[in-house]
Amino acid sequence: MANLITGCRILCSIIMIFFPAFSVTFYVLYLAGGVTDMVDGLVARKTNTVSKMGSRLDSIADVFFVAVSLFKILPAVDISTWLWIWIAVIAAIKVINILSGFLSQKRFVAEHTIMNKVTGFLLFLLPLTLTVIELNYSGAVVCYIATFAAIQEGHYIRTGKEVE
Repeated sequence: MANLITGCRILCSIIMIFFPAFSVTFYVLYLAGGVTDMVDGLVARKTNTVSKMGSRLDSIADVFFVAVSLFKILPAVDISTWLWIWIAVIAAIKVINILSGFLSQKRFVAEHTIMNKVTGFLLFLLPLTLTVIELNYSGAVVCYIATFAAIQEGHYIRTGKEVE
């Protein structure tokens, strides 16, 4: 059942390609994709059906959903240079975290901290707020929290502290 829900996120992503960003249909598909992301893992845990294949499928669905969302949204918004620079700095910190984790632990390390989850949720909400909150303001809030989350994640990786 959980894998079917994850498959729905992939289907929503594919269909989103054919609709203009910020149209009603786009928003419905975007919300459906986000809900499936929140629900599939919960269903897998509650039904004792967590599997490696399901986890991989979830990761593939996440990448596909984010890629399609960015493909549709980025051309439709005007992002200030300072915000692009801040996003690049966050991305650089995340890459350093990945490399640091791999070098120190000889495996891919991704910390599922509360702040990383808050960042992901705010990033998901961001396109839904663009008609009521100017991107420079909402983007700054998301970038501030994402910066903190990335630095915190790096600290956990480099100190070997386990996330509870």
